[in-house]
Amino acid sequence: MSIQPGDTIPDTAVQCIDGDIQPAQTAALFAGRKVLLFGVPGAFTPTCSNRHLPGYSAHFAEFRQRGIDVMCLAVNDGYVMQAWAASQQVPAGLLMLADGNASFTRALGLELDGTAFGMGLRTRRFALYAEDGVARLVQVEAPGELRVSSAEAMLAAVDSLR
Repeated sequence: MSIQPGDTIPDTAVQCIDGDIQPAQTAALFAGRKVLLFGVPGAFTPTCSNRHLPGYSAHFAEFRQRGIDVMCLAVNDGYVMQAWAASQQVPAGLLMLADGNASFTRALGLELDGTAFGMGLRTRRFALYAEDGVARLVQVEAPGELRVSSAEAMLAAVDSLR
């Protein structure tokens, strides 16, 4: 079962990239802050690179104005996420979370089996908003879509919670 509003963000190890690659625990990343986490099936894939991540980069300042930190999650290693962030010119402060073993993705219940496409286990396309480590809003995309987890949709959804 996937994470639902009211659930606590699970605590697992990830690699956190904001320029450098650092080990991190998800509980610490979410504690005491407002976080918008969006998940993508893979770095350097078409929709993720052409639409999903660029939307969050373009609207990053609007999330920050609302006091919300933004993080991007993918089942890729830290080096791939670091290279993807550099190639996409991700703004400083937009944290890239590398979940190489899919531990966090599985703990969220948001895994996607992409073996039929040669991709293995991946993260489903989603976005969630959490306050102090508790999910307040969870939006999971239907296969092949980018609507409810886009930056624009999440800005509107977060504003409606206020």
